Amino acid sequence: DKTMPEQLLPYFEERCAPVELLVFHCNAFDLEQFCRWMHEYKTSAHYFIAEDGEITSLVSEDKCAYHAGKGFWRGKATINARSVGIELQNQTLGQTPYAPRQISALINLSRNIIHRYGIRPENIIGHSDSSPDRKPDPGICFPWQELAQQGLGIWPDKRQQEQPTTIKAQLARIGYLTETIEQTQASACAFCRRFAPQFITPDFDITHLLNHVLPDNFDFMQNPQFLKMLGRVAEAYPPLT
Repeated sequence: DKTMPEQLLPYFEERCAPVELLVFHCNAFDLEQFCRWMHEYKTSAHYFIAEDGEITSLVSEDKCAYHAGKGFWRGKATINARSVGIELQNQTLGQTPYAPRQISALINLSRNIIHRYGIRPENIIGHSDSSPDRKPDPGICFPWQELAQQGLGIWPDKRQQEQPTTIKAQLARIGYLTETIEQTQASACAFCRRFAPQFITPDFDITHLLNHVLPDNFDFMQNPQFLKMLGRVAEAYPPLT
């Protein structure tokens, strides 16, 4: 087999917890630009997948890379310590479709990772899932449904019936942070980026998008289509233990 290219970054630490999360990111750079940016901010990820599907190893999986920052998922913080992070190149931060070869490479890599660590479907997430108030990636065009069909992550069955409960309770069951109204609203936006992208307006001014992750209003949270999809997704996730 072809050996995976390496461009190792020095920004990592020893792991203090077992790997139980797989986190997908995207950025607007090619590999050289991305690594320059990583050096500037002293951050890192485990893998980079270019638009042509080439995978480059940046940090060894047995180390804790600095890819997720402050975050939360399914009752726990310290995302970096418990995760493997994969960066994908996409010039619009996932607001336009990813290249098929890139997604094929991601699927193959992700299958190997979840097999090695026994990562559960509910713990395959995007950066916006764990940091909904700060991050928009991997964006509204990331093919979550396709990945779920390949055994990577969760997508609700059309027969799944939503159960009557609150928006906050449903978001919390999926894994989002909902302690405050602001966190619940941000989490609802992250949910839409993944499961109901029709409620997110694309912003192709990338600098503006990164500084204005959340919309000016949250009227979509009362939309029957949003509520129906939220209920179906919540029922597809196992309850928190």
